[in-house]
Amino acid sequence: MSSPAQCHVAIACGGTGGHFFPGVAVAHELVERGARVTLFISEKEIDRRAAASLPELSHIEIPAVAFSFWHPLRFLNGLKKATRQVRAQFKNDPPQAVLAMGGFTAAAPIRVGRQIGAATFLHESNAIPGRANRLLARWSDEIFIGFEAACHRFKHKKISAIGTPVRPEFRNRDRAESRRRLGFDAAQPLILVTGGSQGARAVNQLVTVALPKLPEAQWLHLCGTHDFAEVKAAHKKTGTRSEVHEFFDDMPSALAAADLVVSRAGASSLAELAAAQAPAILVPLPTAADDHQRANARAAVDCGGAVMLEQSETTPAAFAKTVSALISNSGRQEKMSAAINSLDRPDAAKTIAARIIKACEEGTVDSGR
Repeated sequence: MSSPAQCHVAIACGGTGGHFFPGVAVAHELVERGARVTLFISEKEIDRRAAASLPELSHIEIPAVAFSFWHPLRFLNGLKKATRQVRAQFKNDPPQAVLAMGGFTAAAPIRVGRQIGAATFLHESNAIPGRANRLLARWSDEIFIGFEAACHRFKHKKISAIGTPVRPEFRNRDRAESRRRLGFDAAQPLILVTGGSQGARAVNQLVTVALPKLPEAQWLHLCGTHDFAEVKAAHKKTGTRSEVHEFFDDMPSALAAADLVVSRAGASSLAELAAAQAPAILVPLPTAADDHQRANARAAVDCGGAVMLEQSETTPAAFAKTVSALISNSGRQEKMSAAINSLDRPDAAKTIAARIIKACEEGTVDSGR
């Protein structure tokens, strides 16, 4: 029997911030409980940058290629290469448990983990599971889901609806202190624009074209790498108090400081909005697999915590009108803030960490399959 102090857990959480940061939330809980954690991330620059900001957690980069019906051999070759690398790593430093946070970066770690007898866990944040997780479910002893709606989409007998892990720094932040920390005026409205860890071109364009029609406000615009120059120039032209960044390390302060957030509707982003009590305008990515972002957004809209705008149907004028109506109505902002907070699941990371530690202690898991 392994003790918690001896438990080594591999967390495969690369590919996007939506996989990485929930994995980090669980990692910190595991470390608090005496476990040792190794993160497995992709070779993307966004993963490298995020991992570099967390020197307390060790990480290993592995290749990952998303599955495509048009390029199946590319996927299989990438999986083969990643599997060899993970197998060598696990031979030298075997984990007692593997947690896959989604995406094809997780394929090799959970598959090899299964082969060596480690307890295997899978987390699905979205209301509609992604292709990778539907594939990886067969190698999982237990599946954790962020939305109840995802339950019937897995053919698995051991599924727990526990929410999406969020780092505790997102909760109970002081708005005035966060504004001061970021250098914004406490008396003027602040609008945060974020397209996720890699930016969102359509959201960037919608905002920048609408800027001249929008009310006086401060802006914190996180636009990704590709649109940085254009977005920065658009804000400079309006003369408003604006900060434009390709990537931003302090999202807890950004969400706490904002009166309104304009965002995509990735499940991890929604979980952070809920934890930070941040009212939002959601613009779901229309090309998201199985339209899962729209399904995620509906949960926030249905509870009253967000407004959803369709990318293909929203003009800059309509967007400006929506922003103006929300930013000028503090009472509605307060109601939306309380409503979106109802989606927060503050014990998600603790619950997952506890299940993993228990599996390490027992040395085996009843898969329930």
